[in-house]
Amino acid sequence: MTTNISAKPKKNLSERQSNILAFIKKFMGENQFPPTVRDIQSGCQISSTSVVDYNLHILQRHGYLRRLPEVSRGIELLGEHAISRSNVVAIPIYGSIAAGEPLHIPSVASRHTDEFESYDVPLSMLTGTEDAYGLRVKGDSMIDAFIADGDLVIMQPAETASTGEMVAAELRDRDEVTLKRFFLEGNIVRLQPENAFMDPIRVPAENVKVRGRVIGVIRSF
Repeated sequence: MTTNISAKPKKNLSERQSNILAFIKKFMGENQFPPTVRDIQSGCQISSTSVVDYNLHILQRHGYLRRLPEVSRGIELLGEHAISRSNVVAIPIYGSIAAGEPLHIPSVASRHTDEFESYDVPLSMLTGTEDAYGLRVKGDSMIDAFIADGDLVIMQPAETASTGEMVAAELRDRDEVTLKRFFLEGNIVRLQPENAFMDPIRVPAENVKVRGRVIGVIRSF
C-alpha cells in the first residue's frame, strides 16, 4: 500500500522534495523511527531509489535533514521539522554479530559513551527492559526467522535463556559470539540456526555463555 502525501513547496525545494520531507515527518510520527529509501520510494510513488537518494542529498544540503552514512534508516529531521523524541530512546550499537568473529559487549557502566554508534528505537520495543543494545546481523544464518544480513537486532542483556529463545551466545573456546536459537539438551547446548541449509552447533554446556536475548528486529531494507 502506498501513501501519496502532498505538501506545499518550500523555498529552495521542488514539489517532490517537499513531498518527501512531508512523508518522512508523517512516517516518523507514526512509527517513531525513520523510513528507508525504499519506504520513501513507495510512499511517494517515485520511480527509483536513486531518485530518492538524489533528493535526500538536496534536503540534507539545505539543512532539512541529516543522514547517517551506511545506516539504512539513518535519517534525522532538523530544525522545525524535527520529531519529538519523547517516544523514542537511543540505544548503543556494539557492532556486528556473525559466527567466527569476536564481539565485545561492554559493561553497563561504559555503554553510554561516544565510542558507540546509537540508534533511536520506539519505547514500546523496550517496555520493562533496561540497558538494551543493538547488534548488526552479518550473514544469513537466521534468514528463515526473517532476520537478514544487515538487520539490527535489539538485545536484552541476559545470562540465561529458555529453550527456543533467540540469543547472542558466546562460544568460550572460540572467542566468538553467534546469533542462534538456544536449546539445552542434557549437558549439551544446541545452537540452532534458522536456515534450512545450515547445521546446528552442538557444544558442551560449559563452553556456552549467553550474552543477551533478542527482543526486537529492525529490518534493513
